[in-house]
Amino acid sequence: MQPGGQSEYRTKRENCLNERLFGRRARGAPRLLGGAAAALGSSTASAAFLSGELLDTAADVLAIIVLFLVPVVAIVVFWLVHVLPEKIAHKRHHPQRDAIQTLCLLSLVFGGMLWPLAWLWAYTKPVAYRVAYGTDKHEDYYEEMAEKQRAGALVDDEIVHLWQDLEAMERRGALPPKLKALKEELARLGTAEGARRSPAAAPREGGA
Repeated sequence: MQPGGQSEYRTKRENCLNERLFGRRARGAPRLLGGAAAALGSSTASAAFLSGELLDTAADVLAIIVLFLVPVVAIVVFWLVHVLPEKIAHKRHHPQRDAIQTLCLLSLVFGGMLWPLAWLWAYTKPVAYRVAYGTDKHEDYYEEMAEKQRAGALVDDEIVHLWQDLEAMERRGALPPKLKALKEELARLGTAEGARRSPAAAPREGGA
C-alpha cells in the first residue's frame, strides 16, 4: 500500500471512531437531561408543598412549641430535682424535714445555689438533735409506728424501743398530744402483758 493510501485509511478510521463515540454521547445526553429534570421537578414539587401559607403555619407552630413547651418541661424537671432532698428527708423520717423543705424552696429563689446544702442535710444523721430532744426521728415516724402497733405488726422488742424513745423525749420536754397518747397506750399494753405473764409464772413458783 502506498504512503498516501495509508494516511487516508488512518484518517477514515479515526473519523469512524469519532462518529461512534460522539453518537453514544449524544444518545446518553437526553437520558441525563431527563433524570436531572425529574429530580428538579420532584424538589420543586416538595418545595411547592411547603411554600407560602403552609410553610408560614408550620414555622409558627414550631415557634409556639419551642417558646412554650420547652420552658415548661425545663421548669418541671428543675422542680423535680429540687424536691429530691425533701423526699429523701421524708423517707428517712428526718426530724428537721420541714427545715429541709424550706431550704429547697429558698434554693428555687436563689437559682439552685442552696440545693447541695439541702441534699447533704437530708443525708446527715441528726446527732445534736437527738441529744437535745431525745430522738432522731420525725413525729410522723411515731405515728406510723402507732398504726403498726394497733395492727399488731410490731414485736415486743420494737414496742419496748418505741416506748423508751417516747420516755426519753418526755424527759427533755413535753410530748405532743398524739405522742403522749401513744406513750400511754404503750404503757397500758405493757401492763396488760405483765398481767398476762404473772398467772403463768405463779404455777411455776408454787411447784417450786
